[in-house]
Amino acid sequence: MAKPFSDSLAFLFSLLIICLLSSTPESRRPPPFPSKSSRLLKTQNILVQLKYTYETRYFHQTLDHFSFNDLPKFQQRYLINSDHWVGPNRLGPIFLYCGNEGDIEWFAVNTGFVWELAPSFGAMVVFPEHRYYGESMPYGSQKEAYKNASTLAYLTAEQALADYALLITDLKRNLSAEASPVILFGGSYGGMLAAWMRLKYPHIAIGALASSAPILQFEDIVPLDTFYDIVSNDFKRESRSCFDTIKKSWNIINSVGQKANGLDHLAKTFHLCGKLNSSEDLSDWLDSAYSYLAMVDYPYPTQFLMPLPAYPIKEVCKEIDYSPDDDGSGSSVLERIFKGVSVYYNYTGKADCFQLDDDPHGMNGWNWQACTEMVMPMSSDRDSSMFPEWEYNSTSYAEECWNQFRVIPRPTWITTEFGGHDYKSVLKKFGSNIIFSNGLLDPWSGGSVLENVSESVVALVTEKGAHHLDLRAATGDDPDWLVKQRESEVEIIQAWIHDYYDKKKTLFNM
Repeated sequence: MAKPFSDSLAFLFSLLIICLLSSTPESRRPPPFPSKSSRLLKTQNILVQLKYTYETRYFHQTLDHFSFNDLPKFQQRYLINSDHWVGPNRLGPIFLYCGNEGDIEWFAVNTGFVWELAPSFGAMVVFPEHRYYGESMPYGSQKEAYKNASTLAYLTAEQALADYALLITDLKRNLSAEASPVILFGGSYGGMLAAWMRLKYPHIAIGALASSAPILQFEDIVPLDTFYDIVSNDFKRESRSCFDTIKKSWNIINSVGQKANGLDHLAKTFHLCGKLNSSEDLSDWLDSAYSYLAMVDYPYPTQFLMPLPAYPIKEVCKEIDYSPDDDGSGSSVLERIFKGVSVYYNYTGKADCFQLDDDPHGMNGWNWQACTEMVMPMSSDRDSSMFPEWEYNSTSYAEECWNQFRVIPRPTWITTEFGGHDYKSVLKKFGSNIIFSNGLLDPWSGGSVLENVSESVVALVTEKGAHHLDLRAATGDDPDWLVKQRESEVEIIQAWIHDYYDKKKTLFNM
C-alpha cells in the first residue's frame, strides 16, 4: 500500500510505520505497505510463532535481467520446505510466495495459509526474498546497494518478477520437476507481484492468489481520495463522535503548535521522548496510526504491526469517546486523541515515551520504488474524510524525489508495463486463473479488483475483512465469513491444479 518519504506497506502489508517526514499538504503521501525490518525478526530457520520449519538457501541471482552486461550477481535468499512435497514424478505442485518490500522471514511468519495448504496439496513451499530487502542485497551490502540512483536502478518490480521466474525455473530444473505446476501467492505489494507475474509469466505459474493487491491504485484509475475515505469510514462506522473528534483535532494541533511553547505542550501531551520540530510531524505520526489501524482491523488480537486487540478501531474510539475529565476544550480533545492512539502505539503499556523519528519497521527501498515507478497518487477530501484536506501535487512529488534520489518519477510506467486502464476487458480477454481477495475495511481494497472479471479471474470480497487477512494462519477465533473465504480459495486452486493435470494426461495420451 505509499508515502515515499515516510521513514517507517507492506504493507506488508507489510509494517512500515511510525514516522512520516514532514511535508506540505499538497505533497503528502499515503502510508506504505506493511513490511518488516530484518533487525526485528529473531528467528533462525524456524518460524517460532507458528512452528513452520524451512531451509534457508541462496540463489546466485542476475542483477540486470534486461541487458547483456557484466554486472556482479548477488545472493538472493529464499526459504524452502519440501516436507510434504510428493515429488516430480507425481507432478507435486510448488507454492511460491512473491516476497514483498521487507525481510522474507517476516512474511513467512505472517502467511500461515500457504503453509497450512501444503500438506493437503502435497506441495513444496518457497518464499523468495525481494531484491534490495532483507539479506538479498546487491553489491554486497545495503550501504552499497542504496548508495545512489545508479546502484538503486535495478530495484524495480520488473526485475523482482524476473528474479522469481529465474529462481523457480532453475529450482525445477535441478529437481527434474519441470512439469510441476506453480501457484503464486502474495499479499499487498506481494499480491500485486503475484497478479502481474501470472500475467507476464503464464508459462511459469498456472495461477495466482493476489490478496489486498491494489493494482489499480495508479494514475486516475480510482478516485484519488479513495484510500483516506475508507480509513475515515472505518472510524465513522464505529463511532460518529470518534470520527468528528479526530476530524477537529488537526486544527487544534496546528493552532497549539503555533503558540509560544506550543510545540513543547504538544510533546508533553503526547508523551514524546524529545523535542517536537513541528506540529506537522505529530500530525503525520497520528495519520500513520489511523491508516494502519484501518489496515489491521482484524477480528482477533494480533501482533502483525503492533500488539493490538481484536477490532482495534473499536478500542481506539472507546478511548477517544470516553474521558472522565472531558471538558470539551482543545486540551481535552488532545488528551483523548492521545489515549486513543496509545491503543496502537502502546497497547502493552511498555512504552514510557515515543520517538517520532524512530523507524522500528524499516522503510528501506520503498521510498525509491515510490519515487520511480510505484507512484500512487492520493488526496483527502474536505467533506468525506476525517483527515485534513489536501490534494495530490505531481510537481511537488517530483521535486521531493529529485531532492532525495535525483530521479524523476514515471507515474504512467506501471500501467504501461502491467496495465490497469480498461482492466475488465483486458483481463477478461487475456487474463486467467487469478483470485483477487479483499476485505472492505482495508483502505487498499479501493485500488483492487472487487468484481469478477471472468470465470477464472475472480474477486472474493468480505465486508469485515482487513489487509490480507485471508493469508494469515487459521485460528479458533476466525469468523465464519473468513473460513468460507479461505474454503473458496482452496476450491479454486484445486480446480486450477486438476485442470492442469487433466491437460497433462491428455497431452501424454496423445
